[in-house]
Amino acid sequence: MIRVRVFDDMSLCTEAEVERMVALVPEPRRSDALRFKHTFGKFAALKSYLMLAAMLREEFQLEEILIGKGESGKPYLTNHPDIYFNISHCQKAIAVAVSDRPVGIDAESFRTVSSSLIDKTMNAAEKADILSSDTPLETFASYWTRKEAVFKLSGTGITDNLHGILSHKTMTDTVVNREKGYAVSVAVYCQDSLAQLFWQ
Repeated sequence: MIRVRVFDDMSLCTEAEVERMVALVPEPRRSDALRFKHTFGKFAALKSYLMLAAMLREEFQLEEILIGKGESGKPYLTNHPDIYFNISHCQKAIAVAVSDRPVGIDAESFRTVSSSLIDKTMNAAEKADILSSDTPLETFASYWTRKEAVFKLSGTGITDNLHGILSHKTMTDTVVNREKGYAVSVAVYCQDSLAQLFWQ
């Protein structure tokens, strides 16, 4: 079972909404969120936590959230290591995934990219697909979020294997919001199935 929730009403990203959410979030998440200098960082940290808490209550009847970090910085639930989650945000969207199996998620706004960045991050087939696309920014974001979701699934962070990371070992699913300008991808290991993935 994999559940994904995406929030993209960024008109709510205000200091007033940050102040409202602060009262709803426990320590240390509250202090972590308030360390951000800009409103968006605070908003994303608080909103993603509240989304995660709601999803864990709905799907797993879990009320207490205790978050730790693995060796490579991947967050996990210290009180329920059998329940997995991942969070990502960009300027256009905040995305949260919860699952009963390891999961990775990434959100990315469409943006102009240089040819050198495409060369660095994409293999020959991916590069050709991007350059021949009618919507190259969208296509790049789709590939990039899939790669980042796989890295986050593995918990390694971005490594040098950018060209070959989309291998037979993982499965990914991507949703593109062309109107709002972002892509979100989810990754699981290949022996798992995306058949039970529900986007909300």
